[in-house]
Amino acid sequence: MQPDTVTVIAGRPAKQPGAPLNAPITLASAFVPGGSSEYGRHGNPAYEAFEAVLGELEGGRALAFASGIATSAATLGLLEPGAVVVLPRHGYNGTTSLVESGPYEVRLIDPSDTEGSIEAFAGADLVWLESPTNPAMEVGDLPTLVAAAKEAGALVAVDNTFRTPLRDRPLSYGADIVCHSASKLLGGHSDLVLGVLATRDDALFERLLTHRSLHGAIPGALECFLAARGVRTLAVRLDRAESSAAVIADRLKAHPAVAEVRYPGFGSMVCFVVDDAEHAQRATESSRIISHATSLGGVESTWERRRRFPAEPETIPAGLIRLSVGIEAVEDLWSDIEAALG
Repeated sequence: MQPDTVTVIAGRPAKQPGAPLNAPITLASAFVPGGSSEYGRHGNPAYEAFEAVLGELEGGRALAFASGIATSAATLGLLEPGAVVVLPRHGYNGTTSLVESGPYEVRLIDPSDTEGSIEAFAGADLVWLESPTNPAMEVGDLPTLVAAAKEAGALVAVDNTFRTPLRDRPLSYGADIVCHSASKLLGGHSDLVLGVLATRDDALFERLLTHRSLHGAIPGALECFLAARGVRTLAVRLDRAESSAAVIADRLKAHPAVAEVRYPGFGSMVCFVVDDAEHAQRATESSRIISHATSLGGVESTWERRRRFPAEPETIPAGLIRLSVGIEAVEDLWSDIEAALG
């Protein structure tokens, strides 16, 4: 089946007379012994429905977590103190801050520099990849990077939040772990905080499941229900947002106030740079349709100046604006952008 179909039909209850079409929200902390779980910290039917969809989409087995950063913590939990971790220099600052706060040797790479990145893989224990990076939108050759990291003997994790399994399936070319902030495109409605990861390695899956249970990084039943419902419309939402993002990126390239546009040719994320921080901040706070907010991947368009956060590296331009394109009419979005930039 095509992935668009999988988003709709996977993770449904068995088709029996009188059965619901959707897995219901199971609000229970304890269960009668003899099933898949006796206690809520170890599993819930709502988890299993969402995990079934993502596992099938990514081509592995999925685990839901309390947040996207909890999936990063679970992955780091596989390492010993002193492990060498390779990260994108301009990757998601939550993951970077988490790694840098731990007992690890950190190496930063530019994924768009394939040769330089591969050199950094020597002796690495974990290679963490993003493409495009968040927020710099640096694009790497993921299949080549994953293969080189595996050849170097590293565990490989890929943050697939921006691409989603509808645009890329890193497990299919050798990644050990794929993770998502399901709060973003998967959920799609800015109404939940949730993470999910997937792997094809059964032993790795059990270690990650044990981490989730022991550390209590479990999601809520409602959040998993909402995320599963959000995934049902992922294909149409992403197609619409991607179409609009391409139009907006082309028009931004011709705008006199814009010095640089970063759009990889796919996905719903566009970054662009204006002359200074004040202009960028004023523009993002002046829009009427686009929300000035830090998250992304929702049906509503959002944007922000990323350097307003102290955790962002100084090599991110002060005037860089990260725009998450939603599903509004593209001409309305463009009129809003023009007015705000002016």
